[in-house]
Amino acid sequence: MGIARLLAKGWIIFCLFAGAHALRFAIKSGVPLQSSVLAIGICALLFMAMGLLFVGGFGVSASHSSGTPRIGRFQAHHLIPGFNEGVFLLFVVLSFFNQAFVAPLVLEQNPASALQNAIYFVVPGQRTLVASLEACTMDGGRVFAAAFAWLLAIIYLASATSRLRLQAGLIRLEAGDRPQPLGPTLRAFLFGIVAVVGIQFLFVGSAYPWLNCSAFADVTGALLIGLAPLMLAYLIVAALASLLASAPEKQQ
Repeated sequence: MGIARLLAKGWIIFCLFAGAHALRFAIKSGVPLQSSVLAIGICALLFMAMGLLFVGGFGVSASHSSGTPRIGRFQAHHLIPGFNEGVFLLFVVLSFFNQAFVAPLVLEQNPASALQNAIYFVVPGQRTLVASLEACTMDGGRVFAAAFAWLLAIIYLASATSRLRLQAGLIRLEAGDRPQPLGPTLRAFLFGIVAVVGIQFLFVGSAYPWLNCSAFADVTGALLIGLAPLMLAYLIVAALASLLASAPEKQQ
């Protein structure tokens, strides 16, 4: 998977997830639905377009080096997400639905407490998040939403790593047909560096003490709680697949 494509997919999901939460907060604050959809939709589309223009500029060099116009390489099946991408999108939707509608209603129920305790034990960042929310005297389902997002991230990571060889093979095939501006080893190194930083900030929890209490009540906290664990898992899978693809193939 090229860096430009990974950035484009991540930016689109980020903008859509942030826009959906911004719309939810606006409706909760009493803003009419029609005006909220129009204003937030325009902002989300503008941010999405700006990010895609930046990412597209990065990917132009690859299309020039391959000698084949980008539109000539486009095929209909490129619009269909692969299995890993489909599972990831499904988990993002489930995380948003749980964060917006389910988590505030299951605060005191036993299954919710069991999941929260399990993730609290496994994920150090969950303990830091709980401490930060307790210091701000706010929960509102945020602890359960974070625990559910980490559960989905762990499931996705376990599922995707079982198909790393297949994904690495696809990356090798794409590299042969579509040269990348960065080599496979350097790409794997960059993915790995960003993944390590993400693990430190999210899984270990170094990012949460930096946030003010107001951040947990707006879109910033919603993104960190509901989307960031899944994005981190997706990035780790991309780093591992790129690293495996950079290794020389064994000759039979």
